[in-house]
Amino acid sequence: MSLQNYRLINVDKLDPESSSNFPISTLSPPVAPVSSADVQSLAGQIRQLLRGGDTEGALRGALENVPYGGDDRSKEVHLAIVIEILQSIKQSDMSPILSRIYKSEGGTEALDVLMKYLYKGMAHGSQIPSSLGKSISPQPTGFSQVVSRGGGDGGGAAMSVLLSWHEKLVEIAGPGSIVRVMTDRRTV
Repeated sequence: MSLQNYRLINVDKLDPESSSNFPISTLSPPVAPVSSADVQSLAGQIRQLLRGGDTEGALRGALENVPYGGDDRSKEVHLAIVIEILQSIKQSDMSPILSRIYKSEGGTEALDVLMKYLYKGMAHGSQIPSSLGKSISPQPTGFSQVVSRGGGDGGGAAMSVLLSWHEKLVEIAGPGSIVRVMTDRRTV
């Protein structure tokens, strides 16, 4: 009879549902690859809707055609177009638009995608819409300051817009949207 140190036994190998017994990559849903040209084309179509005054259609188009399989540059372009759409919608129109999207088919998923973009925009901080005319101006102190064309407060206005949208979105979709976004492995 041999003495065995039971503290050294890997009990995860004995559990059939342990992550060591199946590939973790199966937890992520498969995503189709998206080219940068496709994202640029979509951005052009969405901007056309914006110019035509169809902000709700532009928002729906951006939320239904997310480039999950795109490279980082494609995702940044799509983020910029989503933020451009959000900034073009008046605050009084936010709740009605969100309610109509929520009540439509696939509305919950569309609002979850919007929540992902809100968090990604907030994570970028003051450099939010870098492709929308923002630039970095060096300061004599050695720090850089992000300013928009004609000066301004940097990304403060954009952050305010994102926070307003977040508030309205949680009112409509509820806190479950936050949980679904935090647990989804697909990134925008």
